[in-house]
Amino acid sequence: MRPRRVTLRTRLTLIYGGLFLVAGLVLLGVTYALFNQQLTGPKVLAKTQLPPDPAQPRKQHFVVMTGNGDMLTGAGAEQWMNDQQKQLRDAAATSLFTQGGIALLVVGGLAAGFGWLVAGRVLVPLHQVTNTARRIATAPAADRNLHERIALRGPDDEVKDLAGAFNTMVERLDRSFDGQRRFVANASHELRTPLTVSRSLVEVAMHRKTASPDVKQLGETLLEINTRHERLINGLLLLAGSENEILDRRPVDLADVVSHVVAQTAAEAEAAGIEVRADAGEAMTTGDALFLERLVQNLVENGIRHNTGGWVHVVSRTRADGRAEIEVSNTGAVVPQYEIPALFEPFRRLATDRLATAKGAGLGLSIVRSVARAHGGEATARPRDGGGLVVSVVLPQ
Repeated sequence: MRPRRVTLRTRLTLIYGGLFLVAGLVLLGVTYALFNQQLTGPKVLAKTQLPPDPAQPRKQHFVVMTGNGDMLTGAGAEQWMNDQQKQLRDAAATSLFTQGGIALLVVGGLAAGFGWLVAGRVLVPLHQVTNTARRIATAPAADRNLHERIALRGPDDEVKDLAGAFNTMVERLDRSFDGQRRFVANASHELRTPLTVSRSLVEVAMHRKTASPDVKQLGETLLEINTRHERLINGLLLLAGSENEILDRRPVDLADVVSHVVAQTAAEAEAAGIEVRADAGEAMTTGDALFLERLVQNLVENGIRHNTGGWVHVVSRTRADGRAEIEVSNTGAVVPQYEIPALFEPFRRLATDRLATAKGAGLGLSIVRSVARAHGGEATARPRDGGGLVVSVVLPQ
């Protein structure tokens, strides 16, 4: 059987109870000393009853000796005693209410100070749990810092139970995220092989001399579907990879990335009748150049494919706070504000574009947000006046 442990609540109760007990004893001692000091004045040394005169009525006479050696009798002695009693009551009130109150405040303040220090010492493990949970919760990616554990040392109490439960939860989350990434990566790699084989077979069938026009038309349709599937698999691989922490960071000028991507997508924009304008201002950041290039490429391609025959404007700049920013705006259909959060989720499309079409697989903006968070940044979007979207990505310097 496990030994019965002393809980944190019991220990805190004993500590604070002991502190207040000691403080009370000190207060009683100080109050008694002050009151005793007030009683060190003159005292009644003698009180006697004089023999009565047989011819007079029986009366009581007092004889007192004051503190300075004077002898008082009769009414003077009685008045002196009344005055002494009044002074004694005043002294008692002064000691208990005034000086005792001051002593109570001083001792109470000292007890509170010691209690604060002791409580801080006792609650250090709880702060350790809180700080670890905060670091994991504020990580840019959902699975970042899940490898962290709380190495808590100390007595076996409720805080240690909390740390153990937290470690168990984080460990299960870490295994879940890791298994999810491995599954997506493995499945995507496994699906690439049959897609490559089917593409080769379709191309061979199309290029036969005996192939009829119907076979060629069917082959073109199958190749288009195959291309869309390949794009989907590549997007899944990129999404799985971009959720990992970027360890090898290098300086990247987003102006160069913007210029390169705009040149790459010029043919697609021209075929779609879309004008792509670039405002490539210097915007320095650190990270993986390939991932950042894919981020900008996804934004530009989304602007081209989800357009209604207008334009796409790409801007890179350095903000006033020193961070780099990419902003891509495009003309297009009116996008309701409530639809925007769903656009950053995988495989989510607008209500007007529910079907999987050649426009994309619904991974573009989810990859953008994942890459931005892996670099310590954030991606946001808002509807553009007149239709279309304005997507902004802010990255640390």
